[in-house]
Amino acid sequence: MLSTSERLLRVLTLLESRRDWSGAELAQRLEVSTRTIRNDMARLRALGYPVEAAPGVAGGYRLGAGAALPPLLLEDDEAVAVAVALRSSTGGGVAAIEETSVRALVKLEQVLPARLRRRVNALQAYTVPVVTSGPKVEPQLLSAIASACRDFEVLRMDYRKHDGTETTRSVEPYRMVHHGNRWYLVAWDRDRRAWRTFRVDRLQLRTPNGPHFTPREPPAADVGEYVRQSVRSAPSAYRALVTVHAPAAVIIERVPQGVVVEPVDDNTCVVHASSNTLEMLALYLGMLDADFIVTEPPELVARVSKLAERYMRATR
Repeated sequence: MLSTSERLLRVLTLLESRRDWSGAELAQRLEVSTRTIRNDMARLRALGYPVEAAPGVAGGYRLGAGAALPPLLLEDDEAVAVAVALRSSTGGGVAAIEETSVRALVKLEQVLPARLRRRVNALQAYTVPVVTSGPKVEPQLLSAIASACRDFEVLRMDYRKHDGTETTRSVEPYRMVHHGNRWYLVAWDRDRRAWRTFRVDRLQLRTPNGPHFTPREPPAADVGEYVRQSVRSAPSAYRALVTVHAPAAVIIERVPQGVVVEPVDDNTCVVHASSNTLEMLALYLGMLDADFIVTEPPELVARVSKLAERYMRATR
């Protein structure tokens, strides 16, 4: 049987791993009585931990927010994961987090056992980070959305669509996904009665949050793949129609997944591509390694013509 101090540490670990616990659940996990659990909660409060209790059959315990952050109990793998994440946080698309990450990392590494510090140093020494470029989001915004996902709270927000128009949405948040240098929110849109994917850098939350909701079945088993499909099918600012003088089977291997390639004959095909920038479309066409003719849009014709002149000057 665990000693009182060992049991208190175990109770803290459980309270930090999940938001709400019933007394019966904790008693079963620790193989003690619910009365012992009540006494342990009183001891934790005396030590300064903000343990909240709800009475009744459906009541339970949670670790609330206090005036200061209480000590966290991390397993070895959790401590290593946090340290590596802090060291790598400069390229994750979160604004103004670098200095804060350094301060937190100094505090964490100061108390890391030598065996864990060696693991963290090895991971960092033999890992090459790629600093990404893309829209930055505030960490407070990510934290607020994540809390709403966890607590099943409706989010009310102002959202700017790809064409610049502003809308007001009421959504049931499910998960956030970091994909392609951007953060996305997967949520059930209450007004449109459908699952939607929102770019986090385009939304602004309204406070307070809405009421609690009953979780729905997610839109897909793999939410990451769901976001990738949503991003590929999202409307783009420019859509190109290009005739390429090469077999369709060859061009299909050279274009990103999702680009439509229609065969015309054995040596010609038509490529339907889209992007939010003309530069990206021109880059894709140059990577086809085949002769092509741009049919539309006119802006892309002008851009390719300008690039052709620039390349000609570069070869003189």
